[in-house]
Amino acid sequence: MAESSDLSSAAYAHWLSTIKRRVQQVQSQAAVSVNRELLTFYWELGCDIIEQQKNATWGTGFLKQLSEDLSSAFPSLKGFSYRNIRSIKQWCQFYLDHSANLATSCSQTDPPANKSTQPTGDEESTNLATACGQIEQLAVAQLPEAVLESITSIPWGHNIAIISKCSSIKKALYYVDQTITHGWSRSVLVHQIESDLFAREGTATSNFANTLPPAQSDLAQQTLKDPYIFDFLTLTKEHNERDLENQLTDHISKFLIELGAGFAYLGRQVPLQVSDRDFFLDLLFYHTRLHCYVVIELKTGDFEPEFAGKLNFYLTAVDETLRSERDEPTIGILLCKTKNKMIAEYALSDINKPIGVSEYELTQSLPDSLKPSLPSIEELEAELQLDFDDGK
Repeated sequence: MAESSDLSSAAYAHWLSTIKRRVQQVQSQAAVSVNRELLTFYWELGCDIIEQQKNATWGTGFLKQLSEDLSSAFPSLKGFSYRNIRSIKQWCQFYLDHSANLATSCSQTDPPANKSTQPTGDEESTNLATACGQIEQLAVAQLPEAVLESITSIPWGHNIAIISKCSSIKKALYYVDQTITHGWSRSVLVHQIESDLFAREGTATSNFANTLPPAQSDLAQQTLKDPYIFDFLTLTKEHNERDLENQLTDHISKFLIELGAGFAYLGRQVPLQVSDRDFFLDLLFYHTRLHCYVVIELKTGDFEPEFAGKLNFYLTAVDETLRSERDEPTIGILLCKTKNKMIAEYALSDINKPIGVSEYELTQSLPDSLKPSLPSIEELEAELQLDFDDGK
């Protein structure tokens, strides 16, 4: 007599879920491995091309002939088009031409605090600080192993976007590292480069060094940007705080991308009761890496010292009413249309709660009369896709 089975049981469902996660992990690891092997080959091919063009006398048609010969030998592969072979050479040339500046760049770059692993689960996510320690022993025509592993760990299209939009190796490696850490898609990467995240990150005015422990202070400072770019909003010049708040929460996904990794949205106009009075927080978040609540207050004008005092009061109230023993001190962010840096620094100097002050920038929407003459986002994305398809 056959044994009865209960395939609808919780035990089977749990076991099946475990198997699915393992399959997904294997698929992700295989994809990362294939990408790294392909890009390592591209690197070696690019270096060979550069060397041959220095020493051989094969003429200006060398790359086109190479493309034709390789495409004929491997007709099922798209990576040997003339456009892609030229991109391979440019990719290698970018890093080799800038390799003499790597030591200087690395000496000015601190390793990222609490760096997470790749979203794929790959535990070999490159630490660029390790690469910095290797640089001075290397010839100009070589790259540190850690740097080469880093640039071959992100997709080919990401690499091309980075070298086409970055003028220095320090900036390029910053975006490579951020892509690995946060798992950015290509569209998010391009947006971050075009909004100059490299220059904006960690530059906000704050009192974190005086109000937080060193490790928490450094991570909190890197979390802030100045200015924040809200180019996804369509506000008039006469917008008020409520208009800004409404649009930010209406576009919360894009707002979270601009805030950066780790922010979890909890609500708007969050009520706090102190004694017999009710107060309302503009925006409340929880930061999963800082392990603390974050209160964001919106101001559509210039920074005024009294803004810091009011936010200090709100942070005290949140710490008393919402914060648990497991949470770090609540952080406040004042987003203003403009600020005077010296006034902001003076205002924060005697505040006992951690507060950062940043500006925000808007991109005004185009008049309807001009829109038909410009390509749509979909058309631009399709064109970019054509540019990069050969490398996939």
